[in-house]
Amino acid sequence: MSSQARGMLLVALAVVAAAVVLLPDGADAVAAGRCTTSTPLKTYDKCIALPTQGATLAWTYDARNATLDAAFTGSFISPSGWVAWGVNADAPAMTGARVLAAFSDPSTGALLALPFVLSPDVKLQASPLVSRPLDIPLLSSQASLLAPARTVRDGAAVTIAATVRLSPNRTRVHFVWNRGLYVQGYSPTIHPTDASDLASHATVDILTTATEASPIASATLQWLHGSLNALSWGLLLPVGAAVARYLRPCASTGPAWFYAHAAIQATGYTMGAAGFALGLVMGAASPGVTYKLHRGLGIAAATAGSLQTLAMFFRPKTTNRYRKYWKSYHHLVGYGCVVVGVVNVFQGFEVMGLGASYWKLGYCLALATLIGACVALEVNAWVVFCRRQQEEKLMRREVEDVVVKDRAAAF
Repeated sequence: MSSQARGMLLVALAVVAAAVVLLPDGADAVAAGRCTTSTPLKTYDKCIALPTQGATLAWTYDARNATLDAAFTGSFISPSGWVAWGVNADAPAMTGARVLAAFSDPSTGALLALPFVLSPDVKLQASPLVSRPLDIPLLSSQASLLAPARTVRDGAAVTIAATVRLSPNRTRVHFVWNRGLYVQGYSPTIHPTDASDLASHATVDILTTATEASPIASATLQWLHGSLNALSWGLLLPVGAAVARYLRPCASTGPAWFYAHAAIQATGYTMGAAGFALGLVMGAASPGVTYKLHRGLGIAAATAGSLQTLAMFFRPKTTNRYRKYWKSYHHLVGYGCVVVGVVNVFQGFEVMGLGASYWKLGYCLALATLIGACVALEVNAWVVFCRRQQEEKLMRREVEDVVVKDRAAAF
């Protein structure tokens, strides 16, 4: 292995090691609320701070009749939003949960608490979510705003209380909760898909308050992952491809274009590999959070980048008859890697909730500048090509004219 390759490997390993050191426990990775057993409705026996969204849960459990009297406290994120909380009999997941959703009545403005069954087709959003009676023994339910809030608004706290009869001798309960921005009629719309939102579920032992929740990667890791990948797959690799495309035809550059291309691509791939490794670390740290499209595009980009790197070790000489096939492969995989990488950077902005941020705007401006430069260079390359073709055509005509005149003179 060359010294340059060893250096690239050491950089990647160092970043991964730093990621492992920076990875916090799940409780430190999220902001939690401070729980209290006293609510405006009643006083309960136990309470816990739930691991996401600053939510809390208080309850009283009557073991004689297996009745759970609980109160969930969360907060709205918009005046037209909703807050929901419920239980899942099978697993700590949204699918299959029975929930109560609190939001303003679109007709009267009064606070409602309607029951919903979250079937598997909820994620597909094929049809609006319709309220229907729960198929569990729900004895009572209500919702109320906490002072000083009098109406639903951004930041307003709400308590959703319910009394449920559980299965006998079953004290480990799967709770789910979340919040969204809009309600269409009486149908809550999809909630945000930040990591904390997707991890809003926990399994609680209502006798001991022991809580099992999905850990979430820290914001430091998320920003490091996003920054490395945006700079590498989103900028450096496209710049490296442009260097090879537009500097190679320039005879004045000599072999400098190749060294510049190799250096930029090696740097970009090293950073991209480190960013990909951080993504794997965050995925392992957040088993309940899955971004299928982002993960799939990341694997595709990393695979194509690795194939490009390996192909450099099998590059035929210029005189080899297989050289043209290698060049075709190199161009196809390289450009494919660039396209997939850029698309995944935009997908990453959406995953991090930065779809309308200045960070995305800055990246778009940088990418637009690069694309504009490439368009200008491409036009210039075609102009130069057409001019050379015309000059060569004129030279051939002049040579043919001279040959014809010499032959005529010979006769």
